[in-house]
Amino acid sequence: MSRALAWLPPIWREAVEELWRRRLRTLLTLLGLIFGVGAIVAMQAVGEGSRREALRLVESLGLNNLIVEAKVQQDENSLREIRARSLGLSLADADAALAVVPGAQRYAAEKPIRTHSVFSDDGRSDAQASGVSPDYFQLSSLRVAKGRALTAQDDRALAAVAVLGHQAAADLFPGADPLGRYLKVNHVWLQVVGVLADRDLSKDQFEGVQLGLESNRVYVPLASARARFKFNPQEDEVDRFLLRLGDPSQLAQGARVLSTVLGQRHAGSADFRLVVPQQLFQQHQKTQRIFRVVMGAIAGVSLLVGGIGIMNIMLANVLERRREIGLLRALGARRRDVVAQFLREATVICVSGAALGLLFGVLLAYLIAAFAGWQVAWAPIPVLLSATFCAAVGLAFGVYPARQAARLDPIAALRHD
Repeated sequence: MSRALAWLPPIWREAVEELWRRRLRTLLTLLGLIFGVGAIVAMQAVGEGSRREALRLVESLGLNNLIVEAKVQQDENSLREIRARSLGLSLADADAALAVVPGAQRYAAEKPIRTHSVFSDDGRSDAQASGVSPDYFQLSSLRVAKGRALTAQDDRALAAVAVLGHQAAADLFPGADPLGRYLKVNHVWLQVVGVLADRDLSKDQFEGVQLGLESNRVYVPLASARARFKFNPQEDEVDRFLLRLGDPSQLAQGARVLSTVLGQRHAGSADFRLVVPQQLFQQHQKTQRIFRVVMGAIAGVSLLVGGIGIMNIMLANVLERRREIGLLRALGARRRDVVAQFLREATVICVSGAALGLLFGVLLAYLIAAFAGWQVAWAPIPVLLSATFCAAVGLAFGVYPARQAARLDPIAALRHD
């Protein structure tokens, strides 16, 4: 043991060797700190991973967007009753929103097409088709990997063109370049002008909002879709539109104004739903804060147990080493020298516990990620601060035994059997 610790200063080597002689007791004492530090480190990693993943999912909706979706009415009688008061969601609603909502810059609309068949000369797909306005890709944070996006000119010309999602392109044109090729959606032939990049979202839903559907979609110009495909006259003109605001601080006010305007335009009919991605993110963060409080309480209990364990072993060491303490005092050691000796031993326990706890926390975080499907991300400063705090808590519990050792009467300590 001495050879392995030759690099340590003598006073620290003595502290380690003293604890090594009582290694089983030391190990049991370390467990509380290891579990406490590990729980906090794992909580930090999982919490940070969840925050980043939630932010990525919300960004796929557009963090500065307000989203209005038409409510699907399954009952024909209910739909007929609603249409007597409201014509449903329309481009006129989007234009009105753009005119009155504070900070509104532009909008993009989408209208799904009832898709019966999608095929090309090379393959078939179960992709769904949608008509979208030119700004849809930018407002939905969709990036074109090949070719180009749909343009206002495509919309005006009722062009028979399409942009494919990543999965749709792979199914329809396996191993081939889709650009310039043709596919048929229902009875309409379309030319491929672009392919979207794969966003590879980890979830297909966030706080009840569908995500990641774009990978298996065929997008056509909105005006072209309405001209070339059949729609029920009672359907909404568009099924949803995204309204982009320039200032994120105006989203709450904008949502109130938008809800009021649409309520008036639809004569109070509850045939639409307003989604604010920023509020979804805040709601998710609130849930995460509750999770962190619960995990922090569990970790705090583990740290308390670990601290009490350190105090226990140090008090036991003081009782067992009374003669040694008495001899040191008789040979001229001062009280502060005795305090320093026992604090060094407490420091070794705390630092060892924090280091092992860090390793345990990393392992625990990845185990949670593997079994629960959660994301893990590391923020070095909070993790190191947590480990340092845990070590400091353990060291604080070592102060009392060290002071008790220093207060022993040298003569009574030497007489102790």
